[in-house]
Amino acid sequence: MRADAKKNRDHLLAVAGAAIAEQGVDVALRDIARRADVGLATLLRHFPTREALLDALLRTGFDELTEKACALETSDAPGDALVSWLRDAVAWTTEYRGATVLMAAAIEEPESALHASCVALRAAGARLLERAQGAGVARGDLDGADLFALVAMLAWLGDQPSLAPRADHLFDVVAGAVLTSTSTVSPY
Repeated sequence: MRADAKKNRDHLLAVAGAAIAEQGVDVALRDIARRADVGLATLLRHFPTREALLDALLRTGFDELTEKACALETSDAPGDALVSWLRDAVAWTTEYRGATVLMAAAIEEPESALHASCVALRAAGARLLERAQGAGVARGDLDGADLFALVAMLAWLGDQPSLAPRADHLFDVVAGAVLTSTSTVSPY
């Protein structure tokens, strides 16, 4: 990709990210193009469909969270590693309003452009959970699908204006319920 084309693509992704953070994943593509000071045709040349745009935008975040989970797998404190990753996953997912719906759908739909990234993200979180379970600091009756659902649930709370002020407190409640010993849960 030429340098100017990459610069334009990166600019479109940054603008799309800001628009989705404000208005949700259903923001009109025309609005994104307008905010980026380009025509709709330019946006569509880079991202021919809404799913292609969302895939490019969300995949980067999914991949970063997956990499973070892999790095945390060697942590000396498996419970802290799990809670740290869970907090980051919830924060990232909350940043993009409506992403939880896309994630839940993509994990079940192998044809989705987001499927592979969602599966990798769930697997990375599951490895952290299994490691914490193996160390005896996390409940044994949870699996990676449960953890993925908890991320979606906690992110949904952050999307709700009336519940958002309680999201941090409820995160701590859930993290305390996941761990068998809350002494490893740090307040932030």
